This record gives sequence, C-alpha cells and structure tokens, in this order.
Amino acid sequence: MRLEAIGKYFAPKSPMLSDSPRATACDSLDISGVMAALGIANAQCGLGIELYLAKIGVSAPDKAVLGVYEIAKRLAGRTNAFDGLQEDIKQRVLQILATFAFQDYSRSAASVRKCDCCNGEGFIDVEVFSIKTYTPTKEKRFAKAALLMGDKEIIPSAYQVYREQRGIEKAQCPACKGKKVLSNACRCHGKGMVVDQDKTKESGGAPVWKTCDKCSGRRYRRLKFSIVFEGVQTAWDVKKTFAYDHLQPFFESLAIECHKEEAFADSVIAKVTR
Repeated sequence: MRLEAIGKYFAPKSPMLSDSPRATACDSLDISGVMAALGIANAQCGLGIELYLAKIGVSAPDKAVLGVYEIAKRLAGRTNAFDGLQEDIKQRVLQILATFAFQDYSRSAASVRKCDCCNGEGFIDVEVFSIKTYTPTKEKRFAKAALLMGDKEIIPSAYQVYREQRGIEKAQCPACKGKKVLSNACRCHGKGMVVDQDKTKESGGAPVWKTCDKCSGRRYRRLKFSIVFEGVQTAWDVKKTFAYDHLQPFFESLAIECHKEEAFADSVIAKVTR
C-alpha cells in the first residue's frame, strides 16, 4: 500500500448490512490492519506521516510544522546565515521559515489559496465616478414657459447644471471572480505539459507537447520567496540581498526535507504492508 492510499481510511464509511460472510482469503487490508501498519511505521517515519496527513487535511498542521521546525534548528547549525543573531529572534525566524516551508510543501495543483487581491472577501472597494445633472427651479420654469409660448430657439439642456460625484462602492474581485480563493495550479492547468507552438507548426499542426516552462512539470505554483521575506521581516530586520543569498537556499532546503520525509514514509508504509 502506498502512502497516498491511507487518506480514505480516515473518512467515515456507511455500514454494509448483509448476511453474507466476510471473505477470509482476501489480501487487502482492513481498517484495523491499516491502523496497525501506521502505528508500526510511525516509529520510523512519524514526521513524514504527520506531514502527509496535514497536507491532505486529515490532521491539524501543528505537529507537522513543529517537526519542520526541529529540522530547521538542525539545519541552522550548518549555515552561517544566523550567526550573531539573538536566540529569541533566531527561534522566531526559524518558526516563520518552518511554517512557510510547510505551506510550500502542502501545495498541489488541486489546492487553493486565499485571494491576495480581495484578502478572501470576494469583493473590493472601487472608486466610482459619475456625473449628475439637474436643472435649477428658476431656469426650469423659464424654459418651460418659453416652450409653451412657442419659442423654438430655447434649449432646455443649456440650463442644466453638471456635478461630478465620486464614491466608494463594492465590486466583484477581478482576480478570483468572487470565489474568495485562487487555484495553485499552473498556467498549464495542472497538467505539467504545454503545447510546443514551434514544433507543432513544423509537424504540420499535430500537437507536440513539452514540459511547462513555468512550473518545470511540477503542475502547481510554488510559494514566492517575496512572501516569505515579508514574513521574516516581522521578526528580523534583514536586508533583501542577504535574505535572497542566504535565507532563500535555507528555505529551499527545508521544503526539500519535507518531500524527503514524505518519500521515506511512503517507502516504509510500502514495506510494512507488503
């Protein structure tokens, strides 16, 4: 059994009321066997299982983020990016990096994120400009009397007064179309492949596919380091060049460690349930 198959065992199932006996020669594991396998595997790869369960929304991400934070403390001793930093500030920065590393790890083509444009509200405040027109009472009576007297040279619109009016109104967010969330899927719509226009023309119109240049076949958008940098600045007044030279590689290593832990948990689950 693979790690991606354990999610369905945490979902409630309706009972099957039948008088037929259970198949005793079946090789598939029941829920008791799966939970026993998870207990055995948890001793070897507890963090990988916690990361995956938090990724698919089965469990809260608190334990997973704490595990990533422990990895961050271990990796922090191998780099000089945090040299001379106060211990409390260092711990806070590592917590921020661990949280963002988990967010980057848990992204997929099917996941969504809160809209950055409307902050998850679905609507934005826009300034509406309009021109209001009206005719003063005195001029209105004069124009009406002139028309009744047969004066054809009178133009009622010439007596109108124009007034500009600006106001703030709610409008649908153009980014999320009012959905409050944005998809993390790449421009390739989560396929990881796009049509190579040049080679398609050379082949006479037959579509030729290539790996998406935007996501490199990953199928989803990764978390921008600029967002991570803004989060780090809340605890540490670090320069932008220093952050991109030292903190970004450290952040990438944290995200890679998360994927390594998941891969290790997958291999352990496969061995235990074999």
